[in-house]
Amino acid sequence: MLEVKRLSKDFGGLRALDEVSFEVHEGEVVGLIGPNGSGKSTAFNVISGFLPATSGSVLFRGEEITHLPAHLVARRGLARTFQLVRPFLHLTALDNVLAGCLFGQAQMRSKQQAKSRAYEVLEQVNLLDKANELAHSLTIMERKWLEVARALACQPRLLLLDEFMAGLNPNEVLQAVELVRQLNASGITIIIVEHIVKAITRTSERIIVLNAGRKLADGKAADVVSNREVIAAYLGTRHVES
Repeated sequence: MLEVKRLSKDFGGLRALDEVSFEVHEGEVVGLIGPNGSGKSTAFNVISGFLPATSGSVLFRGEEITHLPAHLVARRGLARTFQLVRPFLHLTALDNVLAGCLFGQAQMRSKQQAKSRAYEVLEQVNLLDKANELAHSLTIMERKWLEVARALACQPRLLLLDEFMAGLNPNEVLQAVELVRQLNASGITIIIVEHIVKAITRTSERIIVLNAGRKLADGKAADVVSNREVIAAYLGTRHVES
């Protein structure tokens, strides 16, 4: 479904991504992890069209999308959430999701059709009872769920989730894990950037690890989290032997 080939991104003299390559197959849930500054969010930004690649290519469902702007990438069925949640605070939850409906791969024939889709998505993330509340009145967890709902309004085939569990308490993390499983069961392929390793291993069949802009590891979750190089990158070399 997704092919990332030797993808690089430079910011002046800093190389944030250094010839990163990986594939994601239809139906997978793939975790993308790494220390702070390893290039995870940059990878999402380039893949989804929010930043231009310096070199390399991104193919989605066989089509090269490397140089497409974000709204055209979304219309092809690739949607993403953002690490910093920024809903339209003075719009209702419903209207926030309606805005997402405008950029999806399926063009809505009428406002009523778009509204119907928005209600479906709000129900999917357990925010239906908040539909008419202004976004600024929602809790942090509810705003994160709203961010997911806005992405789902695009009717994606592939969903990129950028640290949407950050700041949640343990019970809320469990709810987030269950939501990921439900979305994947509904037919959506998912890539998750996350620092909560237990959440990643509960949701992802495969994990890709970035470190200093390069791919460090790619494999089954159990193998990757016990990889000596991965442990060293996260905790330091003194923890490898322990």
